[in-house]
Amino acid sequence: MTSCPKRIVHYMHEYLDGDIQEEAKKELKDHIETCKNCRQHFAELKKTIALVQSASHIAAPAGFTGRVMALLPREGKKVGIERWFKNHPFLTAAALFLLLMSGGFASFFSQEDNQFAFTKNSALKVENETVIVPAGTVVEEDIVVKNGDIRIEGSVDGNVTVINGDRFMASAGNVTGDIEEIDALFGRIWYEIKMVFQ
Repeated sequence: MTSCPKRIVHYMHEYLDGDIQEEAKKELKDHIETCKNCRQHFAELKKTIALVQSASHIAAPAGFTGRVMALLPREGKKVGIERWFKNHPFLTAAALFLLLMSGGFASFFSQEDNQFAFTKNSALKVENETVIVPAGTVVEEDIVVKNGDIRIEGSVDGNVTVINGDRFMASAGNVTGDIEEIDALFGRIWYEIKMVFQ
């Protein structure tokens, strides 16, 4: 068979696949009648195909897969977590983003926790970290006070927001907008997010 043309083996495969031309079929038949090695090889190919076709009807016993899976060693917790992360990349990215953002907000707020800040306006007075709207004065904008108090004796034509502080209203004090006091960390985060999108 080593000295036989390669096309003869190719014809054998075409014949077994049922996809051989008449000319090739005749050449294969003539060659097999004269060549003992090719005749033997062709017979072995036929037996192999018959074996594979007969084995295709064999089925595994009921419960075979479950028993095999039960015998396999359990994967470690680390492998299961890694697989979950690989199968859910969007959720992993979102969780990582939220974790980093909350860490960033926490560090941002911890740096600002003790800093007194307020809306700059020439009509406002400041005494010992207390912002005062003097009597007879009208402030026509929103006022934000961080880490301090506000005492309103005059009028505010806008909103008043006090973060980590208290608000005191004199009997003559007046605010036309909303008054909001924010103390909790998540309240501050929500306030900062609202400010970004305004």
